[in-house]
Amino acid sequence: MQTMTNPPDQLLSDAQKRFFATFGYLHLPGILADLIPEVIAGFERIWAAHGGGHDGKPHDGQARSCLPQFLELDPQMCMLLDDARIRGLLVSLLGEDFQYMGSDGNYYVGDTGWHQDGGDIGITQIKIAFYLDPLDAGNGALRVIPGSHLPGGFDDQLKGKFKDSVESLGVTGSQVPAVALATVPGDLAVFDHRLRHSSWNGSKRRRMFTMNSCGRWPDHRLGDLQEYIAGGARFLVDSAIAPTMREVATPRMRRHLEQAMNNDGLMRQRVAELRAKGTQAAARG
Repeated sequence: MQTMTNPPDQLLSDAQKRFFATFGYLHLPGILADLIPEVIAGFERIWAAHGGGHDGKPHDGQARSCLPQFLELDPQMCMLLDDARIRGLLVSLLGEDFQYMGSDGNYYVGDTGWHQDGGDIGITQIKIAFYLDPLDAGNGALRVIPGSHLPGGFDDQLKGKFKDSVESLGVTGSQVPAVALATVPGDLAVFDHRLRHSSWNGSKRRRMFTMNSCGRWPDHRLGDLQEYIAGGARFLVDSAIAPTMREVATPRMRRHLEQAMNNDGLMRQRVAELRAKGTQAAARG
């Protein structure tokens, strides 16, 4: 994943930015098609180095296997953060001083019900999702409810409706009106953490990893950022940004790692407390 030194960012168009602001997601077909052989090799390499599935054990196809700080475990995969296309969409949606907040790698199994990845915290948070198998509505593609990231109004009507959608709406989760993003390896799906999304009818080994980023936190809210980062303590990781990423990051990349690296002290403290109690890392979903 070597690129020229500091190539120009490939920025989104104004129309794409308006679409994202309005509907809460983007589908970018083929944007990383040229990197897919390397990306898939990197995905499999990381999992092989960590037992092949959850808790260092082979993936059993019974439940999701999840590995936190996924990209940050491999020097080559770390460099995705410096790819002109990834940088371009993050700069376009979050600003020149966007902050990287980590990744996770997954083997998904079956259905994932309707949920949000975060609430309205006053800082835009986005997820870039890489799906490494061809997916459509019939075999586990990401489904989104456009506009459900916007607080108030429509979002308020959706709250509490999905715990038992048959009772509240008269339809199963897979029948909820939504957009299914059919993807092939090389596409990217990008969405606001507040967007309601799901997946249905997936296989037992659906390969996917994510990159999470947000806007820069203002100085007066660094206490909130520290609490936000400390939420990762449940995974028993030793720092917000894994050592490999710290070691290989270029000066340009380090600008986007700054706030996570400098505000993970509370997380470290909570990890130490959990380990002292003999707590196990968070269970898979």
